[in-house]
Amino acid sequence: QVVLVSGHLDSWDVGQGAMDDGGGAFISWEALSLIKDLGLRPKRTLRLVLWTGEEQGGVGAKQYYQLHKENISDFDIVMESDEGTFKPSGLGFAGNAKARDIVKEIMTLLQPINVTDVYDNADGIDIEYWMRDGVPGASLHNDINKYFWFHHSQGDTMTVQDPNQMNLCAAVWTVVSYVIADMEEMLPR
Repeated sequence: QVVLVSGHLDSWDVGQGAMDDGGGAFISWEALSLIKDLGLRPKRTLRLVLWTGEEQGGVGAKQYYQLHKENISDFDIVMESDEGTFKPSGLGFAGNAKARDIVKEIMTLLQPINVTDVYDNADGIDIEYWMRDGVPGASLHNDINKYFWFHHSQGDTMTVQDPNQMNLCAAVWTVVSYVIADMEEMLPR
């Protein structure tokens, strides 16, 4: 059984792609690094996917889906961060009411950093195939007021990343992915 965390590498026109979507790739990597560094071993596999070809029609996501869809019942949740790594506010979630209640309970663990909201619907071109087929999905919600200042511009460089805000995003990703991966049962579908 798999809990998938992801971001994509899609700097293809200008800039470095640090905010779109290097930050999402980084916090996904960091979540797994933190879990490993803490010596935690969840019941399910945590899998990091760094998608490619998102800007060219999601070809990397489509290929991954084609390769793994026969095991779709083993995917517990698919998570994608693709709206920058500014100060997080919560999690977008796609799934049934019982699964949503579980995710809301998990988000209460993030009360100390004031990131507890669960929003309707998860966004992410790279995880949409899975969600369409009933796998619960999650996307990071954060303060995107400045996102389009940098999106696909020469300004999308590492200098726009705030390490403190990225750490908060990584904390959300770490807590949610680990707790779901370590629950007795998979999220209900």
